[in-house]
Amino acid sequence: MSMTKRKQKSARRARLVPRILGRVFAVLAALYAALFAVFYFDLDGKLIYYVVEPLLVRHYDRMERRNPLDVPYEMRKSE
Repeated sequence: MSMTKRKQKSARRARLVPRILGRVFAVLAALYAALFAVFYFDLDGKLIYYVVEPLLVRHYDRMERRNPLDVPYEMRKSE
């Protein structure tokens, strides 16, 4: 391998590292902005209030339960 090819490879690597770091930083910045928006606008609470809670209410309202009023009351006979 000649000296120029080695220099070209090291130059390519030198350009690759800042590009990768730039992309990682951009992804992390976007993630940070998204999480900040969720916190600032209370989007998790709104999701729970408008989506999750109605689903849970509907589920538990339809659930079959035993009626304690239908169970006969038996008095203990004292001996």
